[in-house]
Amino acid sequence: MRIALCGDVMLGRGVDESIIRNPTSSPAGIWGDVLPVMLAADYRLINLECVISAKGQPWHPLTKAFHFRAHPRAIEFLQAAKIDCVTLANNHVLDYGADALLDCLTLLDRAGIARCGAGSNLNEASAPAWLHSPQGRLAVVAVTDNEQDWEAGPETPGVHFVAYDRRGLLEPHRSRLTEVLARAREQADFVIVSAHVGPNWGPPSAAMRALAQEILSLGADFYWGHSNHTPQGIELFQGRVILYSAGDFIDDYAVDPEERNDLSCLFTVEIVGNRTTQVRLHPVQIEDFGVRLARGQEAKLVSGRMRTTCALFGTVVEFQNGVGTIMVC
Repeated sequence: MRIALCGDVMLGRGVDESIIRNPTSSPAGIWGDVLPVMLAADYRLINLECVISAKGQPWHPLTKAFHFRAHPRAIEFLQAAKIDCVTLANNHVLDYGADALLDCLTLLDRAGIARCGAGSNLNEASAPAWLHSPQGRLAVVAVTDNEQDWEAGPETPGVHFVAYDRRGLLEPHRSRLTEVLARAREQADFVIVSAHVGPNWGPPSAAMRALAQEILSLGADFYWGHSNHTPQGIELFQGRVILYSAGDFIDDYAVDPEERNDLSCLFTVEIVGNRTTQVRLHPVQIEDFGVRLARGQEAKLVSGRMRTTCALFGTVVEFQNGVGTIMVC
């Protein structure tokens, strides 16, 4: 089984105005020459860093700085890349309120795109997304530590929120996630946890590391982090992979000249049974509201940074012909 993992895909604001709503824009074009690499995988997963809807009003517009919403035509852009699953546990999926979120869920369901991490109630928000193919059955669970006010309730819409500290998950979040992962483990060949946690910048904190390691100990096979605007190092923990942050993949954000948040990777994960055998890193760059494979100095910058950040966790990544490889087992 081969899974392509992207970081944050934000299709609102400038992307929406310039690309999504432009009738001459090709839905496939936004993915650039990264698309063939994505399509070579068995599954394609993204964190959808916006809501897709024409409904709703900005949530707390005087206190929340950024609100991201994409026109329903954005579904066509996801379909062009054959996105199999979107994770919605993040700090922008409720930017336009519950009506827009529920509309987004309906649009995704109609398009046949699996989703997890947000829902009409807590059971739906915490439930795994399921993907099936001859290569195996995949379960995806999504969590976030952002916007606690958006936490789903027994009968109210919201996100799958978790709280944690340096010792790991706090109750009642530990008990709930333990139960969710146990059920997923019983039915899936491979379990991924998508975690939109931590700040926008900087390496993972001690609390974030404790969270990631506990999630793997509870039954996940792979930890897929995002929220940080730049890709962070990969840690191998008890034979499993912690990708602390996949970085930004598509957006309209201002580029920090030092952090270079326009540079990240497409991560392709190769799996045999329920074990990750290797992770491949394909450097990419955001350009003109889309993504493309990084070239020249930008590709060298990505590869150098990933070698350095992975080495902090004792992980070796070798780059050959512009693609990095981490051997896991």
